[in-house]
Amino acid sequence: MIPKQKNLALLFEKTRYPNTKNKVAFYQGDYISQARFYADVQQLAASFCQLKQHTFALYYEQAYPFCVSLFALLHCDKKVWIAANNKPEIAKQLTLQGCVLLGDWNGSETVIESNKVDEFKLKPLDLNKAGFTIFTSGSTGQAKTIHKTLQQLQTEIDLLESCWGELLGNAQVLATVSHQHIYGLLFRVLWPLVVGRCFYSEMFLSPEPLLKVADNISAYWVASPAQLKRLDELTPWRQLSQLKALFSSGGVLPIVTAEQIYLNSQHKVLEIYGSSETGGMAWRQSIENALWTTFDGIDISIDQLGDHYLSSAYLAGEKPYKMDDKLKLLKNKQFELLGRLDRIVKIEEKRLSLDELESALTAVKWIEQCYSLLIVAKRDKVAVVLVLTLKGEAFLQQQGRTNFIRQLRKQLMSRFETVVLPKKWLFINTLPLTSQGKINQQLLIQLLSLDPFYSPQILSCNYQDQNIVLQCRVSPGLLYFDGHFPEQPILPGVTQLAWAEQLAKMFFNISLPFLRMEVVKFKKIIEPNMLVDIHLSWKAETGKLYFEITSGSYSHSSGRMVYGESP
Repeated sequence: MIPKQKNLALLFEKTRYPNTKNKVAFYQGDYISQARFYADVQQLAASFCQLKQHTFALYYEQAYPFCVSLFALLHCDKKVWIAANNKPEIAKQLTLQGCVLLGDWNGSETVIESNKVDEFKLKPLDLNKAGFTIFTSGSTGQAKTIHKTLQQLQTEIDLLESCWGELLGNAQVLATVSHQHIYGLLFRVLWPLVVGRCFYSEMFLSPEPLLKVADNISAYWVASPAQLKRLDELTPWRQLSQLKALFSSGGVLPIVTAEQIYLNSQHKVLEIYGSSETGGMAWRQSIENALWTTFDGIDISIDQLGDHYLSSAYLAGEKPYKMDDKLKLLKNKQFELLGRLDRIVKIEEKRLSLDELESALTAVKWIEQCYSLLIVAKRDKVAVVLVLTLKGEAFLQQQGRTNFIRQLRKQLMSRFETVVLPKKWLFINTLPLTSQGKINQQLLIQLLSLDPFYSPQILSCNYQDQNIVLQCRVSPGLLYFDGHFPEQPILPGVTQLAWAEQLAKMFFNISLPFLRMEVVKFKKIIEPNMLVDIHLSWKAETGKLYFEITSGSYSHSSGRMVYGESP
């Protein structure tokens, strides 16, 4: 039975948990009881309270140790920052903020040993004072901070439980989204923790292993639209149909995907509309109604200028929050979502809606997915990243890249002024995602913003897991050709090595120092204007980066780079 206690402040009040064998989490092959959870937090809190440092940043691959550290820190009145990822740059920024890194930071973390001090008592938390800061990427790609109190989260948990608690019953929580993001933290950790549902500590990387686990237990799935869009005829639909519920957030789920899921599993996906700043604002099941319905306690208004403002119990302070989305307000607390206001950009003083541009391109039969962004430089440029259909891939091969883009531009010119048309085009096999299931905008900006005097021009990208193939043009304007050699310019071997490492570090989490190179071979010269493929493969378990640069059937260079601590 699920305990009736539903308060983040009283999670460790033993009198409210008569059955301390209640399952809190599944971690490292075992179920964690309420008594074990209490003891783990108690012991770690005893250690934290002895530390002089006051600010800590958390990043854990697993949700259970994250949860233990979070509540141990809160019980010691420490400041907690929750990072969206554990990339070296994020670690650097957090360290500059005075944070001690805890968890999985690729060797940069501080290890705190738990003290077995039975007399250390966990007192009830003050929901209005206890909380944490989310350290996440903003729409510009720059990191920003958002503070959340436990009271804000408690209010949202109460609402979620009133909406779907009866549907979920005592089902366990399985997820393909990270707890380091507010949606995953709330839906897969805090909500189940408060009401007594068991959460799986592991984040599943794909639906198949998740559904295999769900075949043997009562469970529900916390997902993102990007993951649900990848379901196909090979999906184990029988297991999926057995889930209690299927939640999706982090973006809008295409109605065609919702229809496919319903047709194959009879599940009506529960979509949540919200943000890190606002929490959940509305929900829908598009198979029944494409409109969004605001939650109880949420009020959206519009001013004379057409801007929308949100009033919510989840927000700190009484001032309404100005929304970044365009809405069409309707009756019965419903609205239509029209896109983001912050996706309006200016090119040569001409306004362009990136949402409208993407809509126009995805209407073309050759294009399956599209993502557009503004590349800020001396002259701002619009860039588009395209995932092609099978017909689109065949047409690209037939027409060639230049003619293919020319035809796309021709179709866009009937709708957009020439000055705002995309200047950069990148073809990719699948849009890159962050651990939160969102478009990895930072990676795309890096690929599209490479300095043309020092780096290759990226034309297309095909990647899967730890293997990348980048098709590149070797620009004749590269500085490396100057004087090397005057009568027959060729690309230096050291430049090829630098490119391999530079590009690999964009895709792979390579944080260890460089040690040495192995079996490096330069076999055929690379000349200006050549089209080459850069093949990269990262083996994290051995710390080795394999590379090869080819064109057609020719191999120009190959080898491997080794990373690790010096012996």
